[in-house]
Amino acid sequence: MTEPNKLTHREVPDHQPAAGGIAARARATATPQYLAGLNPEQREAVETLDGPVLVLAGAGTGKTRVLTCRIAHILSQGRARPGEILSVTFTNKAAREMKLRLGQMLGQAVEGMPWLGTFHSIGGRILRTHAELVQLKSNFTVLDVDDQVRLLKQLLAAENIDDKRWPARMLAGLIDGWKNRGLTPSQVPSGEAAVFGNGRGGKLYASYQERLKILNAADFGDLLLENIRLFREHADVLRQYQNRFKFILVDEYQDTNVAQYLWLRLLSQAQGEQSRPSADVLEERHGEAMATSQSDPGERVAERAAKTAAPRDAETPPHPDPLPARGERGRTSASPPKNICCVGDDDQSIYGWRGAEVDNILRFEHDFPGAKVIRLERNYRSTGHILAAASHLIAHNESRLGKRLRTEDVDGEKVTVTGSWDSEEEARAIGEEIEELQRAGNHLNDVAILVRASFQMREFEDRFVTLGLPYRVIGGPRFYERAEIRDALAYLRTINSPADDLAFERIVNVPKRGLGDATVQMLHDHARKRRIPLFEAARAVVETDELKPKARGALRQLIASFDRWRAQREVASHTELAEIVLDESGYTDMWQKDRSADAAGRLDNLKELVRSMEEFENLQGFLEHISLVMDRDGGAEADAVSLMTLHSAKGLEFDNVFLPGWEEGLFPSQRTLDEQGRAGLEEERRLAHVGLTRARRRAKLYFATNRRIHGTWSTTIPSRFLDELPAHNVEITESRGGAGWGGAGGYGPSRFDNAESFGSSYATPGWQRAQANRARGQGGQGGGRQEKRQGQARGSFNEDQSPFSSRGEARGFARDRRGPMVIEGELIAKSTGTVSEFSLRDRVFHQKFGYGSVVKVEGNKLTIAFEKAGEKKVVDSFVQKQE
Repeated sequence: MTEPNKLTHREVPDHQPAAGGIAARARATATPQYLAGLNPEQREAVETLDGPVLVLAGAGTGKTRVLTCRIAHILSQGRARPGEILSVTFTNKAAREMKLRLGQMLGQAVEGMPWLGTFHSIGGRILRTHAELVQLKSNFTVLDVDDQVRLLKQLLAAENIDDKRWPARMLAGLIDGWKNRGLTPSQVPSGEAAVFGNGRGGKLYASYQERLKILNAADFGDLLLENIRLFREHADVLRQYQNRFKFILVDEYQDTNVAQYLWLRLLSQAQGEQSRPSADVLEERHGEAMATSQSDPGERVAERAAKTAAPRDAETPPHPDPLPARGERGRTSASPPKNICCVGDDDQSIYGWRGAEVDNILRFEHDFPGAKVIRLERNYRSTGHILAAASHLIAHNESRLGKRLRTEDVDGEKVTVTGSWDSEEEARAIGEEIEELQRAGNHLNDVAILVRASFQMREFEDRFVTLGLPYRVIGGPRFYERAEIRDALAYLRTINSPADDLAFERIVNVPKRGLGDATVQMLHDHARKRRIPLFEAARAVVETDELKPKARGALRQLIASFDRWRAQREVASHTELAEIVLDESGYTDMWQKDRSADAAGRLDNLKELVRSMEEFENLQGFLEHISLVMDRDGGAEADAVSLMTLHSAKGLEFDNVFLPGWEEGLFPSQRTLDEQGRAGLEEERRLAHVGLTRARRRAKLYFATNRRIHGTWSTTIPSRFLDELPAHNVEITESRGGAGWGGAGGYGPSRFDNAESFGSSYATPGWQRAQANRARGQGGQGGGRQEKRQGQARGSFNEDQSPFSSRGEARGFARDRRGPMVIEGELIAKSTGTVSEFSLRDRVFHQKFGYGSVVKVEGNKLTIAFEKAGEKKVVDSFVQKQE
């Protein structure tokens, strides 16, 4: 008999509890608490620990719960220690939430999980550990966007490249895009490198990377790009992390970009597997990989890839690892399977514009042969009609693995589709429906409006102010709080009131005119000493030698522009004036030259601002309205309607969701269709699917027949997505957005019904006065306007000055604006004509020019002969009298 301590390893039999045996039955009674309440599909996803697993988790199917339960199951079963699990999320918030849930499930705080975090935080940790291998030190700095742009400006200057023609921010965007695709400087296609700096984009990228190494710095993209280089060039380091991580879990896999995909592929390779994807793979050109029907998505993908193969000189390299030809899909790997679990939803991949590759999730079974795909289709959020509508809509996409959401809840209310005459009626209708929901006892926190483009928010914000409905904008500032809108309003405020120092200071150097902080401080000093507005201080300073010639010239030109715009205010409408100001100031041109991703949206917002002014009689009335809008600021916890874009809504849910603007050109976006073709259309459809599945109880879709887009009224047609909804789950309703002076629904004809509504029949008091003045001018009565001003100066009163019209209606802001401007001009002239306290031959001292003597006095301007600087003209507030 062999002694127990002499038994070899192979002689010890493996043991698993027998099915139906005592151990198995006892084990079944000890079901962990975290598994309680999981449906069969969720439990299968949690308990399938061996080999690659793809969890296709539809909207509202409990994705986060499955992910955290799976980690808890791995730990409780003793399959891995906390430090042996790599769990990757997209946001720090998601990582914190997972740790919190795990602590609640396991009955203790989850500590010792250093590899639970975002892609970039984990990548940064690995990079600091092995920094020397990529020519960095462990204390390297991670640059933010501003530092990145400043560094690129230095490189542009060194290459004698005009930063105005080739903005540094544009180059920063290109480099970020290349890094998101895992491209080092040597791998950037020549065609792409040529789009910047007359073909020097690739060289600048290489110089930028070299400079980062000298500065011991990395940018955000380097945290993964340098990781990929580290793993490829140092196989021992890669093996170290492959051995360390026994389980890999990835959240939101459909939103990964190419660099994130490559990083995960390298870490998830089993020992002995060929190191693919390798560096040369990025240079491969292949066709677009499109997954289609549920029957056999792999074969359809291969067929489409073969039919649509791109030429080798294509500008943009597609996915770095091409799909196999037909018939190769069943090939198995000789290496043992890696325990990787990716959770995501191909129907919610909506971030292609920032580098996300939906193909990553579509090709999972090819990347990991033998992978198990588990579909979570039971939705716990929305009612039956909403889910049926969303599922029927997304089924029109070809690039998907396929699943159908279902619920055990009641069918609920049908999805409603409502047409309105124009976007204003749309806003009124939604406002009235929200008020009705509020009267029925619904909280405003359970109401959301999801728009395709941010410029759509403006009309809703104005409508809510009128109704007194509190609201919040999620994912960005409110319309009138956006930087570009504040800048434009600052120009208009300065025109309306030259004494508005805050407005003038905001735009004195926007766009950049070479007027820095020192210049502004000098203006403040003079204004404070003379007790005059900042604008008048600038007018005084430009007549002196206080400023350098370049700054003085720029400031003089700005003052002349404001004088010209104020004169144009007398003859042009306030909307025309706004367009003139934005163009002549160079502000519009500044954003047209900006190549950042949000520049186009900012230009759209400026056009929407000008459009919004049409509803007001004059500039004063519009600015007073803005002050009311800006003053409404409820607390973060207040009950308020949520207003956001569809992209910002991902991950959120509300009882009542309003989806306005379902029109061709707006949704789907024409810009997306033009740039990305069919792939863009499918991403837009996924965005529509996301919008619908945010609703728990009610989803209400709207479209308008007329909408102002890019500054022009257009007659639109309903979105193609509306015809892709199932008729059985949709109800057509009539708009409630009519108003007393126009619109539908029993409120009288729309203003568009009258062909002359844009002509002389327009009945506002301001329009009537303008028409009367024009008629007098055309009839040879050219003195009409001057006679009117003279009458005002004498204190006369006429009917036009009354706050009420002849019909007894309140005029609002119909007061004639020209009288006060004359009075204001006289007051300003008097304030700047103060007699100086200095006399000829007075001995004075100037902080910049030194000692001198006064040789000429012109009001508050002095001509001084300085001992060292020569003769200079200065403002008296900047000199001190010497006894």
